[in-house]
Amino acid sequence: MTSDSDAPALYVAACDVFDEKVRAVQPHQWHLPTPCTEWDVRKLVNHVTVEDMWLPHVLGGATIEEVGDQFDGDQLGDDPIATWRGTAPVAQAVASQPDIADRTVHLSTGEDTAASYLMQMFTDHLIHAWDLAAAIGADRRLPPDLVAACAAWFADTREMYLSAGLIADSPGVPRGADGQTRLLAAFGRRADWSADSREG
Repeated sequence: MTSDSDAPALYVAACDVFDEKVRAVQPHQWHLPTPCTEWDVRKLVNHVTVEDMWLPHVLGGATIEEVGDQFDGDQLGDDPIATWRGTAPVAQAVASQPDIADRTVHLSTGEDTAASYLMQMFTDHLIHAWDLAAAIGADRRLPPDLVAACAAWFADTREMYLSAGLIADSPGVPRGADGQTRLLAAFGRRADWSADSREG
């Protein structure tokens, strides 16, 4: 079971996993399809990069209105990997500040704790790391401890994600499936996804 104090370290660890996958993207792979049917590789990496551009502002107490539209659209520029690698360490440093989990943040859904926000960020970075690995043919294995932490947190959060349309219905899993396969299914993903047989 994770606690609020675990959230910053989990987020930082998931950033590192995502970073490994981003650095593996080859120049010809930016427009490959991903398990996120509306995003190719570039759009997926842009999504996560923009999340990390927002993070220092959110953890600093800014409202959605105060941040405005400055991070709308494609922020990756001519060198997507460099943009990501310049963004992530700043976000990680802010998230690693002492007592950060106790702060109040202003999200589109209203006020929440920084710990809750960081768990959402942890989850997004971890699952999208798998999405990216699947898209580019990299190693899809996620750290088992992060998978377990994500699954424990998501068990009480999944219905909210479903009702908000953030994830698809579970495709189901075979009997005896491992923890990663079950976690991916909870997020509406098939562990055997491929671009030739993509199913959302």
